[in-house]
Amino acid sequence: MDGILPLWKPKGMTSHDCVFKVRKILKMKKVGHTGTLDPDVDGVLPICLGRATKIAEYITDAGKVYEGEVTLGYSTTTEDSSGEIVEEKKVDRNISMEDIETVLQSFKGIIKQTPPMFSAVKVKGKRLYEYARAGITIDRPSRNVHIYDIKLLDESKEEKDGYASFRFRVHCSKGTYIRTLAVMIGEELGYPAHMSLLTRTASASITASDCITFEQLEELVQNGEVIHNIYPLETGISHLSFFPLDSNLVMKIKNGAVLPKPNNWPEGQVVMAFNGVAYAIYQIHPENETLIKPVKVLRNE
Repeated sequence: MDGILPLWKPKGMTSHDCVFKVRKILKMKKVGHTGTLDPDVDGVLPICLGRATKIAEYITDAGKVYEGEVTLGYSTTTEDSSGEIVEEKKVDRNISMEDIETVLQSFKGIIKQTPPMFSAVKVKGKRLYEYARAGITIDRPSRNVHIYDIKLLDESKEEKDGYASFRFRVHCSKGTYIRTLAVMIGEELGYPAHMSLLTRTASASITASDCITFEQLEELVQNGEVIHNIYPLETGISHLSFFPLDSNLVMKIKNGAVLPKPNNWPEGQVVMAFNGVAYAIYQIHPENETLIKPVKVLRNE
């Protein structure tokens, strides 16, 4: 079975837990996820099966869409609602939705983020959450991420016991920490903050409406219908340019041949396809711009 299973990850499971469970349900070993989702977060988690594991990184690298909630009034060790309170400052003034929208819009474009201590980023061979669990705080490298779009989801905020919460939707690049973004939004509004809720609604071209739950997956397997819910691997790289092949080039592409660069060659990495079937991903040869070379051969049989 080759392709992409559009899984809806439930809260309480890690991405690795989901891979393990899919392997068990489908009785297959070659299974991989496409980007870590925190246990407290639910939503779209494309799972690559068989040959499609070759393009998992392309889904991971593509944009994501999240719907989240920021709560103003206190920050936490984990930057979400599961952590211990670090700083508290009750919301003592009226913050208009216009003020919030203005702050959100200020984050559009390229921004710099420092990964939270409770994250899977590796520093000196260990993941940050391992340091955090041991009570150690270390310097983390900042990274640039891209916020393509961000906006409020509601016309009003919820206020209770000196705290204020509002919901937003963000379309962002790989590597964006929405927890950290929530904290940054709070800082701009003058209050400690944390991410109180988060759902991923899209990953690359896979959206919430495409997804199935584990319960649905088990039922489909029992009925022998699971294949109808598996997307072809081409779906996971649909954000790349596709270059149509002549039939006489297919065998060369399968063998990973270096080829002359066509006149109408697109920018970036390009999917080499024949009749809509992707055979390889090519790019301009780094040592000779008149040639193209394979980055990854997807089908060689």
